[in-house]
Amino acid sequence: MTDQIGATPIDTRQSERKVILASSLGTVFEWYDFYLYGLLATIISAQFFSGVNETTGFIFALAAFAAGFAVRPFGALVFGRIGDLVGRKNTFLVTMGLMGASTFLVGILPSYASIGVAAPVLLVVLRLLQGLALGGEYGGAATYVAEHAPEGKRGLFTSFIQTTATLGLFAALGVVITIRSLIGEAAFADWGWRLPFLISIILLGVSLWIRMQLNESPVFQKMKDEGTTSKAPLTEAFGRWANLKWVIIALFGAVAGQAVVWYTGQFYALFFLEKTLKVDGATANILIAIALALGTPFFILFGWLSDKIGRKPIILAGCALAALTYFPAFQMLTSAANPGLAAAQARAPVTVVANPAFCSFQFDPIGKNKFDGTACDVAKSYLAKAGVPYISQEMSLALAQDQVAIVIGQKTIWIANPQGGIGPGTNAGSIPYSLAEMGVALDAAGYPAKADPAAINKPLVVAILFYLVLLVTMVYGPIAALLVELFPSRIRYTAMSLPYHIGNGWFGGFLPTTAFAMVAATGNIYYGLWYPVVVAVITVVIGLFFLPETFRRSIDQ
Repeated sequence: MTDQIGATPIDTRQSERKVILASSLGTVFEWYDFYLYGLLATIISAQFFSGVNETTGFIFALAAFAAGFAVRPFGALVFGRIGDLVGRKNTFLVTMGLMGASTFLVGILPSYASIGVAAPVLLVVLRLLQGLALGGEYGGAATYVAEHAPEGKRGLFTSFIQTTATLGLFAALGVVITIRSLIGEAAFADWGWRLPFLISIILLGVSLWIRMQLNESPVFQKMKDEGTTSKAPLTEAFGRWANLKWVIIALFGAVAGQAVVWYTGQFYALFFLEKTLKVDGATANILIAIALALGTPFFILFGWLSDKIGRKPIILAGCALAALTYFPAFQMLTSAANPGLAAAQARAPVTVVANPAFCSFQFDPIGKNKFDGTACDVAKSYLAKAGVPYISQEMSLALAQDQVAIVIGQKTIWIANPQGGIGPGTNAGSIPYSLAEMGVALDAAGYPAKADPAAINKPLVVAILFYLVLLVTMVYGPIAALLVELFPSRIRYTAMSLPYHIGNGWFGGFLPTTAFAMVAATGNIYYGLWYPVVVAVITVVIGLFFLPETFRRSIDQ
């Protein structure tokens, strides 16, 4: 970027800071809106899905949350095209307004009790609009900042955009926690939950005002003045192999790995602490918040470093380290956060010996589904609810096919298949007797019902979480600059937005659900890590051989 005639270096620096501040503030606001729904999913379920049973309602609420991830690539297509046709600035003003209006309307939306089925329908529509808006926001902000950045500083400048997702999460957490503490849980569940959504209108006004002070991107303005803007960005970006191949390479050689590392470090780690290691929610939130606070400056550090040594080696190194260290890191996390569970696993591992034909696929994301059709289902459901990891082993043909053997250390407990459901009984081999026997054996082996707060090695937990966040900053800090540099300016907004949002919306957004399903299917609390590990390895291989280095490229063409 060249200085305007008559502009002083001070003027230029002030303009650069204004571009970064306005773009980053707007993106923080949009992430605040996006995360707010997830933080309040339980309350939203009660308010808008009360026409069905509690379990189904919560599943619907989670599905509505997931819908925001699912439509992000479509938002990238819609708003990416507009951004390449009419300009960067005006497009991300539209996405911000759409996101802000949708969020505010959630705060005034009547509940199911007031308008019936129209309430959840309208909620899902607003959630879809939020996802579409976010799909257009990131590409616009990243492109706008990069096209304002001086040569040799694009990694540094765009790295500020990369901090916004974490800062948005902090903002949402801070507002929710503050309002809850001020008005109390009962009032918050009744009407106070609407306040964080309503407050967003103030943030929207401030963000829009700041962004309206900005000028159009100099790169786009130059294309517009010369009449070289694309007339059909979608066709040009995805209908021509010369461009489409870079979209595919960007997705699998950079973004997919970045996405799974990002979601593992910031979301799956929290889920693992709470749901698997049975650390209480407040403690888990505080520990991961400390790690995020310590790690956030490294987004900027690795963005700056990518201007010196390149984007590719930092991103691929982060993916490679994740693939190599996730299993030992999460095993260390178990030992530090719930040492009683780690010791019991080592001392008395649990094995479920059964005929696989009598075992259901136990995917139970909210812990309320019932698996009671066979002895295998009963045993695995009991262990899952108790938070006890286990190994599945196929039963020998010499044994009865409708029986299950639960081996806890040196003790074996037999369970016979229930006939006509689980009924009362106290005889050996019956369901109630066997489950009681399992409980005694697990207690004797030292398996804890929940993590002992006094036994948690909090400094070590924070150190492990910080390491996971550090990997996030390695892959995420330079990714915006790489994507901007990878595509020509005529189709940049469109072309970079699609792989980013497919990677982060689909590969990353559905990681917790997919990983949990893998854990539920096997009983191995670490088995879900294979998902990010495999994707990270694919990214390293494809990126190593096909992804070009871009940090010395000019983006003015």
